[in-house]
Amino acid sequence: MDKMEGSFAVEDMQNVQINIGAIVKEVEEWDQPMGPFPYPSIATLRDWDFKIMQRYRVFYSPICDRCTLCTYGPCDLTGDKRGACGIDQAAQQGRIVLIAVLMGCTAHAAHGRHLYHWCLDKFGDLPFKMGDEILVDAPLTRTIAGIKPKTLKDFGPVLGYVEEQVSQLLACTHTGQEGNYKDFESKALHAGMLDSLGKEVSDLIQIVAYDMPRGDEDAPLVECGMGTLDKNKAILITYGHNLAGSAEAMFYTEDNNLWDKVDIGGVCCTAIDNTRICEGIGHPDKEFNDKYRMVGAKAKIAGAIGWWRKMVRGDCMDCIMVDEQCVWTDAIVDAEKYKIPLIATNEKIMLGLPDRTNDPVDEIVDDLVNFRMPGVVVLDPVKAGEVGVKTAIAVKPKRADIREADPFLSEEDFKKYAESCTYCHSCQFVCPPHIKIGDVVRAAAEGNYEPLSTTYEICVGCRRCEQVCPQDIPILSLYAYANRDYIRNQKFKMRAGRGPVKDTEIRRVGAPLVLGTIPGVIAIIGCGNYPNGTKECYDIAREFVDRGFIVAATGCMAMDMSLYTDEEGKTIWEQFPGGFDGRNICNIGSCVSNAHLHGAGIKVATIFAGRNERANYDDIADYILSKVGACGVAWGAYSQKAASIATGFNRLGVPAVVQSHSVMYRRAFLGRTDKKEDWEIIDARDGSRVYCEPAPEHMLYVAESVEECMLMMAKLCFRPSDNNSGRMIKLTHYCDISMKYFGCMPPDWPIYVRHASDLPLKWKEDMMKELESKYGWEIDWKRKAILSGPIRKSDVSFDPTNIERKIRAKK
Repeated sequence: MDKMEGSFAVEDMQNVQINIGAIVKEVEEWDQPMGPFPYPSIATLRDWDFKIMQRYRVFYSPICDRCTLCTYGPCDLTGDKRGACGIDQAAQQGRIVLIAVLMGCTAHAAHGRHLYHWCLDKFGDLPFKMGDEILVDAPLTRTIAGIKPKTLKDFGPVLGYVEEQVSQLLACTHTGQEGNYKDFESKALHAGMLDSLGKEVSDLIQIVAYDMPRGDEDAPLVECGMGTLDKNKAILITYGHNLAGSAEAMFYTEDNNLWDKVDIGGVCCTAIDNTRICEGIGHPDKEFNDKYRMVGAKAKIAGAIGWWRKMVRGDCMDCIMVDEQCVWTDAIVDAEKYKIPLIATNEKIMLGLPDRTNDPVDEIVDDLVNFRMPGVVVLDPVKAGEVGVKTAIAVKPKRADIREADPFLSEEDFKKYAESCTYCHSCQFVCPPHIKIGDVVRAAAEGNYEPLSTTYEICVGCRRCEQVCPQDIPILSLYAYANRDYIRNQKFKMRAGRGPVKDTEIRRVGAPLVLGTIPGVIAIIGCGNYPNGTKECYDIAREFVDRGFIVAATGCMAMDMSLYTDEEGKTIWEQFPGGFDGRNICNIGSCVSNAHLHGAGIKVATIFAGRNERANYDDIADYILSKVGACGVAWGAYSQKAASIATGFNRLGVPAVVQSHSVMYRRAFLGRTDKKEDWEIIDARDGSRVYCEPAPEHMLYVAESVEECMLMMAKLCFRPSDNNSGRMIKLTHYCDISMKYFGCMPPDWPIYVRHASDLPLKWKEDMMKELESKYGWEIDWKRKAILSGPIRKSDVSFDPTNIERKIRAKK
């Protein structure tokens, strides 16, 4: 915004209304000029999106060849056919992708809007402070909106911008609007960027309002698992992603000294956020700070989304509070069956229950405790917290009276159900992880429970098997019975959510990341329910942290990797430090904390490289794509939120690898190494175009196995800016992972060699021989030098960019 000085007069004007909005004091607020794109609209960054798609071609895998979105349909879109509205197959797939990304984006942005109103009502307009080690305090807000927040209210216009853009984007999906697949994809990338901004606002608001950690490298280890819940107490489970109600339950318990009577355990991201409350730098309200300091340490983490139905069958809760996002929509059905009162605390999930928000607390509790109704809606977080705690305490003895002492099947019932299996394999056909359930149940009928134990963690708890079983065998209950001791005693340790990456950490790792001596950042994004078992999440993290990468996780993935221990019984969080550095693994926090991984990339550009991040999104994204080795992985069933998270990473120049079930989302961004023109990159020094190696080769890649995933992730951390030492380190890991899991060198390793010093030391001579004999490269054996053959020569001053305005001096 231009700053105007001086005075002016308004004379002889009638019927004129003058509105003076916010006054921006640029000189005082910023040391950077306003960039070209504050609050970008749908078309503002379209050129950048098209640059991405020019290099990373859109690949579609339609689930269906028909369009049924309007009453003209169904329309057959096979071949070159078009629907009644004129849309073709590619545009239809792009439209479905946009809708999915918008669903994820709005989940996070609506979360932020709810927290914005609630926190302002509860705490007032608090000053926005992230501590002395975080001066670039809201990197996405700065980069996208071009503003520097000073108080919580400053995030209001940012949320308003996201909401306006979402409205415009959703309008594009209506019949007779957008008709080109590339423009649909550009709009999806825009929605992904908005998603990252909505997540940042959500987490920064709750960090300040609830005094959560601001980049705590030594965040405490917290207990995780159903065994952490004290069965001698009433157990209240808070389930979802919005901590407003669960925080009030914790405050009520603290105010009334009830921790000896109730345990509060969380499921999904609410669990992580509960353990972060009042563990930061100190709350601005001294009375609140003194009263609730470190209250988060008293919360328990029951588990991730994929554990939910196992918890219900294990009967480890007395009352449930659900808020929003990732809550199984039949939670009320399970709760009613097991006599567990349920309280819905958010408008987004009301489950057909009566709204009791305005009723007296004791009347609500009495109805729930006496099972007059299975659940209620209470939209006031303070009242919901009190109702939840009181209900859990009062209902515990009643539930014990009406249910058997042992919540699991009896041995007699277990045998009866197992022996009733007719081995029809209906269950196996619908099982997402392809467990041979018939074999497992038959073994149980013969007294062998081992298969039920070894496949327990692979089971995702979807209950499809039970729904198709002609004998009505409660297969999850068989699993619960065979694993009852494990369920009761399940206890692990994970690191609490640390919050943003500090500026001081970026100063430490910026140069090694850009030069490649830290081989890359592995961002384990997305959410749970892994069709091949949660251990693959742990395997990915362990593979890369052992190799010196920076590994960061959020949400359910952070919980899932806590299930596994080394030979000393230590989880991955106990084995490695929690800083943002090589050979470290950090739990950034809940799903909305994922935005801080975007922020870390932005900080590398602005803190290390001195780039102006203010309203300068494409410049920052270009820097990250060209110079910051990072790769995300969403190794799960890939919810709409995971789709928006991955798409947001893609627009910022960070590639992602997704699990094979993610092909159901129809789209990938794949590079074509055979298209030389796709890999011409501008040298910002003089504007010349340089043919580069494909680094990174893809932007969104679907892997068929965890081994392929790890190989691809190592490759997608290559960047044109790698120096010789960095490229040698990255190429070593890429080749070593290929040898480890596939028994051979990757076939494309030569295209990443620019100089003899790029070659891994352990294979250097053999590689040089192969380059000479197989690929015809000219080798000077006396000097052990490569004379000709590489795509390009190593140039330490090469300054790669994809944006013409970054050219400093044209030839």
